[in-house]
Amino acid sequence: MTNISTNLMSALLNNESIDEVFRSELENAINSLLSTELTAFLNYEKYDYAGRNSGNSRNGFYDRAYQSRFGTLNLKIPRDREGLFKQQTLPPYQRRSDELETTVIQLYKKGITTREISDLIEKMYGHYYTPQTVSNITKAVQEQVEKFHTRPVSGKYAAVYCDATYLNVRRDSVAKEALHVILGITLEGYKEVLDYALFPSESASNYKEMLLSLKDRGLEQILLFVTDGLTGLRNACLEIYPNAKHQACWTHLCRNIMKYIRAKDKATVMDELKLVYRADSSDTAVENLYDFVLKYSKIYPKAVAVLEDLTSLFTFYEFPKAIQRSIYTTNLIENLNKNLKHGTKRKEQFPNEDSLERYVCSFYCDYNQRIGQYVHRGFKESRSELETMFL
Repeated sequence: MTNISTNLMSALLNNESIDEVFRSELENAINSLLSTELTAFLNYEKYDYAGRNSGNSRNGFYDRAYQSRFGTLNLKIPRDREGLFKQQTLPPYQRRSDELETTVIQLYKKGITTREISDLIEKMYGHYYTPQTVSNITKAVQEQVEKFHTRPVSGKYAAVYCDATYLNVRRDSVAKEALHVILGITLEGYKEVLDYALFPSESASNYKEMLLSLKDRGLEQILLFVTDGLTGLRNACLEIYPNAKHQACWTHLCRNIMKYIRAKDKATVMDELKLVYRADSSDTAVENLYDFVLKYSKIYPKAVAVLEDLTSLFTFYEFPKAIQRSIYTTNLIENLNKNLKHGTKRKEQFPNEDSLERYVCSFYCDYNQRIGQYVHRGFKESRSELETMFL
């Protein structure tokens, strides 16, 4: 049985932590490796006669504490008399393992405060990081947030989706606030979260402010906006991009209609609505809409009133057929935000706005990196036609 096996067995039998066994073994192994490195550099063993009058020799060591997942390693970094030896076992000046630093950054991205991380690291790894140390480690995350909101974006987008989701945030008290999100699909079919912003409630003026920022960052042309029925949002979008078109989200329209329909009739009404927005052409869609209104205007007048404004109901028919099913609803951005909220369920609330920013930015950066490299369905075969639609 090896020495480490004996020590592990002893620790287990005595109900002691095995982390100390691993810490001690790791400490001994690294110190041995450092010593071997110097021997290889000098080209002679310690006390070897070959080292006499060689022009360089060992010159003791200096102590260095190194934080590992098993605890603090007390390392002895060897030196040579000429000061030429540079050990390669540990990165220069690094005093903690990358694993630990990565853990800190991942916790920070999840919206956990620096003080909470300090406490968690102490419980997990057995040594204490001050909140300031954690703050220094996570500085790169803060810079990532700032860069996300100021980075240049593409000049042209085929479709841009606007939607908001509500998250719990603590200020003086805890309340739900509206996270506004803008997602774009390029002419080539690549998806990208362009920006997000937190406001107390959802409003068209908030989206207008975000779109103005995107315009400053290089977004010059948009073919189509896809949004829900938020008051004033259509006008806000077209005010900033007057040459763009607008499509109302049919999923939201159907939800609003269903609020006025009796339970026993909902399935039938829904099937007839699908005949409208899934028709093969805009002419057929208009005919089916007329039949729907004629049939239900007296039975469910409030439901039919939802469809009174025809301005943006059938804009998607003006676009290539291959992408129509992707642009008559905001499902794309709604599903994205649903996944975001699913990840926040482990946090009942964000302790402050900065905490929320870090989590959200990390989530959307990951989305852009993972999903942004894939062409969205239908866009590859539609690219030539979409190109002709830009001015």
